[in-house]
Formats: sequence, structure tokens, C-alpha cells
Amino acid sequence: MKQESYIKITEAVRKKKSGVKIVTGINRIVTIMIYVLFAVIILMSAFMQYQNNSGTCVRVVLVCSISFVAVTIFRYIIDEKRPYVVYDFTPLIVKEKEGQSMPSRHVFSAFVIAMSALYICIPLGIFMMLLAVIMAFERVICGVHFPKDVIAGAVIGIASGIIGFYLI
Repeated sequence: MKQESYIKITEAVRKKKSGVKIVTGINRIVTIMIYVLFAVIILMSAFMQYQNNSGTCVRVVLVCSISFVAVTIFRYIIDEKRPYVVYDFTPLIVKEKEGQSMPSRHVFSAFVIAMSALYICIPLGIFMMLLAVIMAFERVICGVHFPKDVIAGAVIGIASGIIGFYLI
């Protein structure tokens, strides 16, 4: 997206009564829901592991944590600037970081957690995929990520889940 697009979007949200509160509130609610559901997934996988003596819980924790660390290191090395730094505008979500925009770690986490949910419970996984897509749009609308950042986060999260849960 170009500077004009970010400015148009953020100004349109700011012009609406309670626009910023609504957009940032949705972002906050979706983020909280994903992390609360992650705790539910861990509990469900622990129960499954206990019931059938599988390594389900261990796999969920390892896939999510190893890939999270790898993405964090990758972001640190790449150190892409954020849209509000590149285009000099005020994002809807107050951030102090200037770099580490690529890939979006929020979106990556949402998708790898959704892949964990798909592994444990398909309906929950589908619901979480929807939440992850909403989060991806929110991160761009709020001006803290470029579309390429959230797409990369989604692709890496899905790929991590496929590799960790279905190929290994």
C-alpha cells in the first residue's frame, strides 16, 4: 500500500465517531480471543494426550514455540520498517517500534495457533482461521503492518502448522 492509502484509511477511521475505539477494540478483542483459545487448545491437547497416551500436547507446544522463536529471530535479522515510519503518519495502534515489521508476529501467531486448533478440533480451527484473517486485516488497517507483512506471517504460520502437525 502507498502512503495515500494508509492516510485515507486512518483518517476515515478517525473521522467516524468512536472509529478508533471500535477498530482498536476489535483488534484487542480478537487478539485476546486467540490467546485465550490457545490456552483452551493446550488444555484440550493435554487431555487428549492423557486419554490416548499420544504426544499431542507436546507437539502443540513445540510447534508453536519453536516456530515463534524462529520468526522472532527472522524479524530481528530482516528488521523491516513499519508503514507509519516509512510514510510518517500516526497509526491507530500506538507503537514505539520502528522496525521488525516483517513478518507480522501477531498474524503469524494467530495462524500457527489456528493450525494447532485444526489439528485438535476442526470446527475450532476454522473459527480460529477466521479470527486470524480478521487480525491480518486489522493490523494493516491500523497502520502497523504492510499487507506483505501480514501475508508473510499468515503463510509462515500455516506452513509451520503443516510441517509440524502433518508432515513430521
